[in-house]
Amino acid sequence: MIVNKYSVSQKSINSLLVDIGSDDIAIPEIQRPFVWNATKVRDLIDSLYQGYPIGYLIAWHNPSVRLKDGTFAKGKKILINGQQRVTALMAALLGKYIIDKDYRRVKITIAFHPIKRKF
Repeated sequence: MIVNKYSVSQKSINSLLVDIGSDDIAIPEIQRPFVWNATKVRDLIDSLYQGYPIGYLIAWHNPSVRLKDGTFAKGKKILINGQQRVTALMAALLGKYIIDKDYRRVKITIAFHPIKRKF
């Protein structure tokens, strides 16, 4: 009998945002801090707006993994690839604070010009 060790599924950005908002996705303590600047976040949002793919996210289920906040995973999806993109979405679309590379708590604001249709 063959047992799949992984599965690939496609999720909408809305579904991903719901997972983020309900804290179903977590970042392990081994991940680096958020290092993107506001321009890079803007470019990601623009790519989504234009309908371009933004790459794969890889999540892992392991309840004993320690998270950035010091707690343990306990049923959460542990993000092992895509942290910068997910954090950027969380900051730009959900208005959440992020911890930057200098360990400051900041907000990222992205503006959209509706007439020019540009971020």
